[in-house]
Amino acid sequence: MSKTGSAAKIKLNSYEDLFGSSPAPAGREQVQEIALVELYAFAGHPFRVLDDEKMQETVTSIQSYGVLVPGIVRPRAEGGYEIIAGHRRKRGCELAGLATMPAFVRDYNDDEATIIMVDTNLQREDILPSEKAKAYAMKYEALKHQGKKGAGSSLDEVGEAAGESGKTVQRYIRLSRLSQGLLDLVDQKKLGLVQGADLSFLNEEAQEWVERVLQETGGSVSKEQAAKLKEYGRKGELTLPMVQLLLAVEKPKERRVIIRPEKLNEFFTEDCSSEEIEAIIYELLKEWKDRQ
Repeated sequence: MSKTGSAAKIKLNSYEDLFGSSPAPAGREQVQEIALVELYAFAGHPFRVLDDEKMQETVTSIQSYGVLVPGIVRPRAEGGYEIIAGHRRKRGCELAGLATMPAFVRDYNDDEATIIMVDTNLQREDILPSEKAKAYAMKYEALKHQGKKGAGSSLDEVGEAAGESGKTVQRYIRLSRLSQGLLDLVDQKKLGLVQGADLSFLNEEAQEWVERVLQETGGSVSKEQAAKLKEYGRKGELTLPMVQLLLAVEKPKERRVIIRPEKLNEFFTEDCSSEEIEAIIYELLKEWKDRQ
């Protein structure tokens, strides 16, 4: 396998100094300049790499200062390197017109590489629920493969890097079982995390029914509706007409009454407090109701 780019090898400290995690293996402390054509995306990489405004900022920084933080890659059996951390940096280098990118070369196994790949991306602010869902599921499976027991394989550990509870992580992992259409609704904030997690228990056909009804009605799914759909689905009693009926139930509308101050001033003196005004209004309404 050709390790193109015997160009300048920069001496940096360690993986821990860069990412605040476990140290790099001994003897792998140098950074290599690797040709972009030899860098391949991580298998099943769940995070987007967009040519957006933030990418343009990355390109400008690379053009001005170079790649300040090297990526992390591992050799591929078929040649080249698989990116563990640095997908956006690679794209930034491409757009900046560079031919190489600095990176640490590590011999991580699949599970180790997956955990590092997920953790180094979770600090971003613009991560979609669908990205978290797939990433958390990948990390959870990697931890299980490592044979860790107890706290080491807990849902809490999966979310530790992102500061999220095990319960939240569990819900995100459930989202990874949603149909793409329903997952898109979660990303668009048209379907809540709790509702999405409940709907993930439905089989493929039932999820298609829910998606179809939502598209036709333009409606949404409340927590109560999602829980009922999950319950009927678990019992094997869910049908398309039942989905239509459950999602057609009218949701109670929140009532909000605002009384303008100038209206209140017609009936109350300036020395009346808000609490006194509220108490008087309630008393008058009670008298009115008793007379009905």
